[in-house]
Amino acid sequence: MSDESTKERQQGTGRRRRIPGGRPGRHNVRTSPEEEGSLQRLARAADMSVPRYLVESGLAVETGETVTERRNAIVKLFELHRLLAAVSNNVNQIAKATNATGQRQAETDATLAAVRRVAERIDAAVDELSLS
Repeated sequence: MSDESTKERQQGTGRRRRIPGGRPGRHNVRTSPEEEGSLQRLARAADMSVPRYLVESGLAVETGETVTERRNAIVKLFELHRLLAAVSNNVNQIAKATNATGQRQAETDATLAAVRRVAERIDAAVDELSLS
């Protein structure tokens, strides 16, 4: 995920980033008022422009997921990675203190509970990704 697309996403433009040479392909699509309303609602819910929504949903048939869904999955995995790193650091600190003193640390139970919660979140994320 590029910084450029992250900025666009944060600004809420819902537009795709520019590419060298532009996008010369153009399609004029006529819709009924009901279809237009549905497209507007779906695009807004996905935080995208209608053209971007049409492109992503149309191309998703081929890959089984949209670019936005893939990006959201990657963001979720990076979040879990950071959380796991933080918990691992705590486990290492507890192990170091336990080895130095020979006594069980007070934070051990809370940290191990956090490890279990992170593992459950990772399992849930993997299950969610495997179903999509």
